[in-house]
This record gives sequence, C-alpha cells and structure tokens, in this order.
Amino acid sequence: MIHQISSSPFNNAVEKLASLPGIGNKTALRLVLQLLNRDAAEIEEFGQAFLDLSHQIQYCNSCFNISDSMTCTLCANNSRSNDVICVVENVLDVIAIEKTNQFQGKFHVLGGIISPMEGVGPRDIKIPQLIERISTNKPKEIIMALSTTMEGDATNFYIYKKLAHLDIEVTTIARGVGIGDEIEYTDELTLGRSLLNRIPFQNTLSFK
Repeated sequence: MIHQISSSPFNNAVEKLASLPGIGNKTALRLVLQLLNRDAAEIEEFGQAFLDLSHQIQYCNSCFNISDSMTCTLCANNSRSNDVICVVENVLDVIAIEKTNQFQGKFHVLGGIISPMEGVGPRDIKIPQLIERISTNKPKEIIMALSTTMEGDATNFYIYKKLAHLDIEVTTIARGVGIGDEIEYTDELTLGRSLLNRIPFQNTLSFK
C-alpha cells in the first residue's frame, strides 16, 4: 500500500485509476502526477472525455459493437455482406480483425465467453441474441473467431450445437492462431491468413 498524500481529490483519482485492470497503485500514482503537470483546461478535457463515455456511448442493437448510435457504422455499411457473420468475444477482437482488411461481412460481439469457473453461462453473454439474429436474417455462414482457449472452444461448440438444425455453414478460423492465444493479441498477418483459410467447424471436432 502506497503512502497517501494529504489530498482527498488526489487520492481519489489515484484510487479510481488503480481500480482499472492492469494498472496498479504505482502506475496510477505516476499518471495522476503527470496530469497535475497539465493546465486546468487540459485536465478538464481529459475528465470530459470519460464523462462522454457514460453519457454518449451506446452498443449497436444488432451486433453489440460500441457505437455512437443505435446502429454501428459497420452494420450500417451496405457494402459489407449480410451473408457472413463473424462471432467474436469482445470489441478488441473487432478492431483486430478490421485491421487485417480481410473481412467484409458483419460482426456479432458476445461480450464474453462461457466460463463455468467464473459463473458465466450462455445467457450471460449475447448468445440468445445471436441465435435470434441468425434465425431472422438467415446468413449463409457463421465464422467462429473466438480465442483458442478451453473456454473459447467450449463456446464455439455450444453455438455450433445450437445452430445444428439450421441450414447454415459454421466455420472457424484456421489454427494459424496458436492454441491458447487470444484474438486481440494475434498479429495482423497471422489473423488475416487464419480468416482466409478458415475451415468447417465440424472438422475441428474429435468425434463425428
């Protein structure tokens, strides 16, 4: 525990920053000290940017990507195919895949993956919405682009079984993405090739 400075606003700012994942007390302390070196107007702009997050940011009512409106720019883009939906865990994965310039379909952001150890079940993420979206819009292909972890594979399989009665192709990204890797940390070239070389999901199963 770092010794606190005798200033409630300062200590409160450090505490709030330190509560973020990956930022400890020492890093939070340095960041707040850096902010104090800026002029008051810049600090206010900094704070306003975070206020705007809570007041202006929405989630797309179709794919659940971050958006400024009810429909995100990717879903509203008529040049992107409605026949292919790429299922990802979070918004960081959307950003990673978009950087490859190898995908021109639509996305579906689950907002997590099934993880019984953490108490996360299928209804705690956007799987019911995905099933409903597929049943309504009838795309031709679903690409499972979840992290190649045990939880990611379990989520892939659950969705695959839920779609088994539908006339739809379910594919998964090729294993150019290493076992245990998370999509957001995969380099663009490897991720791009994995998308282009995707394979039928049933081919990844150890049983038929």
